Amino acid sequence: MVSAEAARNVVGIIGNVISFGLFISPVYSLSLSLSPSLCPTFYRIIKNKAVEEFKPDPYLATVLNCLLWIFYGLPFIHPDSLLVVTINSVGLALELIYLTIFFIYATNKGRKKVALALLIEVAFFAAIVLMALLLLHGTTFRSLIVGILCDIFNILMYAAPLTIMKEVIQKKSVKYMPFYLSLANFLNGSVWTAYALIKFDIYVLVSNSIGAFLGAIQLILYAIYFKSTPKDGEEEGKDSKSSEVQLSTVADPTARV
Repeated sequence: MVSAEAARNVVGIIGNVISFGLFISPVYSLSLSLSPSLCPTFYRIIKNKAVEEFKPDPYLATVLNCLLWIFYGLPFIHPDSLLVVTINSVGLALELIYLTIFFIYATNKGRKKVALALLIEVAFFAAIVLMALLLLHGTTFRSLIVGILCDIFNILMYAAPLTIMKEVIQKKSVKYMPFYLSLANFLNGSVWTAYALIKFDIYVLVSNSIGAFLGAIQLILYAIYFKSTPKDGEEEGKDSKSSEVQLSTVADPTARV
């Protein structure tokens, strides 16, 4: 009989694989049989040499989230958390690449927004590091405080798509709500929720159960409004532009070995 710990480790590894898929979802190559409007985000930006209605907010949020989880997984914060560090290091590198592409093709206003946001995030992260190292003593207390912060930002990451759901319903279009991002969001939240339930972990459970629920809502909206989404080349009217939401949400890879 498989032990709970072994099952938890297997689910954690699966969670890491899905988390990686979530990080690279903006560059997935989609079938040519699908609508051209569903081209991967950054392929479209590079091809058109413009960011159009796409927004950097989810990628900026993911950068901070990755930084916090990397810090959380270090031996002097939470020992034996190698998977936490590795998957979020990969995620951080990818998100910085995405932001670099966005920065290149954005307007001056967009570039200033990205630069300012990154500066604020670095300052905030530095403050957290200093607080944890200078004011908190022992891995148990450090894990508690840093873990709570990670959970808060993980919930904010999962909540990011809420900004587009209203527009999807109003405009009856999922043009700027990519399917693979929604699917990856749902799978990611579901797997890490299962991971947390095998050996109860309140921090992992809360944020990822919320993520699974929001991912399910996104998929339901996609199923409802996919057919009514105008294809490229069709007349959409003056008010048909939607703001994109990027569902690039970082996983909650808190594999407590």
